[in-house]
Amino acid sequence: MSHAAPRRIAVVDIGKTNAKLALHDLVEGRDLFVRTLPNTVLAAPPYPHFDVDRLWRFLLEALAECAGLHAVDALSVTTHGACAALVDADDLVLPILDYESPLPDELAGDYDRARPPFAETASPRLPGGLNVGAQLFWLEARFPEAFARARHLLPYPQYWAWRLTGTAAAEVTSLGCHTDLWEPGTGRPSRLARERGWDRLLPSLRSAFDTLGPLRPELAAQVGLAEPIPVFCGLHDSNASLLPHLLSRPAPFTVLSTGTWTVAMAVGGRLDGLDPARDTLANVDALGRPVPSGRFMGGREFDRLTENAPAEPSATDLARVLENEVMAVPSFAPGTGPFPGAQGRWSVAPETLSPQERTTVASLYAALMTERVLALIGAGGPSIVEGPFARNPLYLAALQALTARPVLASQGATGTTAGAALLALGTQAPPPVPAHAAAGDVSGLDGPVLRRYAQAWRRQAEA
Repeated sequence: MSHAAPRRIAVVDIGKTNAKLALHDLVEGRDLFVRTLPNTVLAAPPYPHFDVDRLWRFLLEALAECAGLHAVDALSVTTHGACAALVDADDLVLPILDYESPLPDELAGDYDRARPPFAETASPRLPGGLNVGAQLFWLEARFPEAFARARHLLPYPQYWAWRLTGTAAAEVTSLGCHTDLWEPGTGRPSRLARERGWDRLLPSLRSAFDTLGPLRPELAAQVGLAEPIPVFCGLHDSNASLLPHLLSRPAPFTVLSTGTWTVAMAVGGRLDGLDPARDTLANVDALGRPVPSGRFMGGREFDRLTENAPAEPSATDLARVLENEVMAVPSFAPGTGPFPGAQGRWSVAPETLSPQERTTVASLYAALMTERVLALIGAGGPSIVEGPFARNPLYLAALQALTARPVLASQGATGTTAGAALLALGTQAPPPVPAHAAAGDVSGLDGPVLRRYAQAWRRQAEA
């Protein structure tokens, strides 16, 4: 293999809704190959868990197909957060719990007494298994014998890297993602992790940019690669979206990584104003630095509001929705976002609306929720939108009007894939400048009418 810098990077991208294998060309800045698979949860004993064996088969089949069509220089990994794997020398000792399961709440009282304060971890208390610490607390109590067999606690990106290389590692972007297991200020495992002994299960801390090793020779042969290729440590998906901008853009700016979750990461924002009761927190970037962040389940809520059937609205649809103040008020993903205790509701019976009107309401809802999150984390400068919402013109234009700051939409490859591939260049190489387009005008989006609509929405949301 040539000693030139890797160019074509196969990215394992495990999102909460979909898994993907993509081949990203770092020179051309685009994906040459993409295969996807729904990321299903097995509702089977001993508890709802991710179907990692199905994902593994998919990834190897997709990688074999990719290698038959293109040269592959390296592998990188990115995954959703709130997820970790307990393994022995060879395999999982327990299935990987779905973080949306309510089962950890069975021990919520005991866990709340054990977990560290927000001031130490910048990790808010979240429902179900959204705090990895709550997952571990419940698993250790319910399955003590299996838990005791664990040799390593692997953040989810590093679980897949371990399967690919056989090398166990931990990395800060996943450890610092509202786990209750990490102290961003000190850069060490939290008091909870130390007191429970979980810190001893964490492998050596590695940089996301590190090569963990070559692809295991038997896997290289299975997928048709002539020789093993390097596998990079990998990182949390929202941080993958942030990385190209972190390496190429001065602060302040905010990256909005959109998918099942809409995650805002405000480089140059305020750490001192974070409110754990409103789903704001500090993530940790790939360089180990805390970043003020906020989130809501934007993609999940958009799908619910549109009944998974969005339709392109017209200027007439938009004007009608704004003038009549037809709106959805949070929250449609209870326990998350800036209004976690609120119950989502419509101002009119949603069945009376056309698909175009529902899509208008859903797009405005997402923009209004995003604006609230940005205000809470002290965001400044341009907002850069990655993922599905980057292809929603109404969302982009409304967000720009609401924040009175530039909004830029990612062009081409998704931020997670491009960011994870960028690990192959290291921190010293000049990164490619991400391609973005400014939010355009949307016919029917009247500024004064939007402001009145937003004021009415906020009154109801804050009530």
